[in-house]
Amino acid sequence: MNAIDELFGRIRAKGGTALMPFITMGDPHLDATVDIILQLERSGADLLELGVPYSDPLADGPVIQRASERALRNRITILDCIEAGGRAREAGAKLPFVLFTYFNPLLQFGIDRGFELMAEKGFSGAIIPDLPLEEDGEVREAARRHGLHLIPLLAPTSKERIKRIVSRASGFVYCVSSLGVTGERQQFHERVDEFLDTVRSATDLPIAVGFGISNNEQFRSFAARCDGVIVGSAFVRRIEALGERIADPAARPAALAELGRFAAELKG
Repeated sequence: MNAIDELFGRIRAKGGTALMPFITMGDPHLDATVDIILQLERSGADLLELGVPYSDPLADGPVIQRASERALRNRITILDCIEAGGRAREAGAKLPFVLFTYFNPLLQFGIDRGFELMAEKGFSGAIIPDLPLEEDGEVREAARRHGLHLIPLLAPTSKERIKRIVSRASGFVYCVSSLGVTGERQQFHERVDEFLDTVRSATDLPIAVGFGISNNEQFRSFAARCDGVIVGSAFVRRIEALGERIADPAARPAALAELGRFAAELKG
């Protein structure tokens, strides 16, 4: 069974909610990224979205864009990201990994080759935010062939497309809480609860909500309505603030402990 299915089976059996951090791979560098992955798992993360840095992102706000710029200065590629996930597995990471990548890096690397390597390195799925439903056939087939989930994004504006998208979904459904790009928010889409109810009624798959969630109060609010809560910019911003200390092997343990405390506080 795919690790994502196992995770949400446990979550649903316990009546809980998964904490699903997003991080940008290679920020501040790949060795540090592996240690960040291990720290987040120790601190209560249930699933990690491992982001491939990209120069022309569709959905990323300024915090994640800056992280991508820093990683790209280190010449981080999609191959580096997948192999770093494998290094984290070798170091003992057990939680599911989902690769978050735009389509072009995967296309340039090779679609089937990419999913084959993801499976080899212990990934459980992929999210490709700029790949529309109407054009995802080759990618979906490659994911299926290698036992990985292709996870869709749904926005409150999806409306009549919701049933079509979830009918082909696997793993879980990523529900976007707000319009626009990623970033920490105080207010979410005014009809987000209605949107989540609509998605829930259209699929038996787990649903996870993300975009803008940054504190325990928001986590708990969404946890009552979904199976997982995705937190991205809030983690990436903290990694940015701790960047010099995380990059320094001597200072890294204490800096990682600070990041871990944030993860634990989020989940409560």
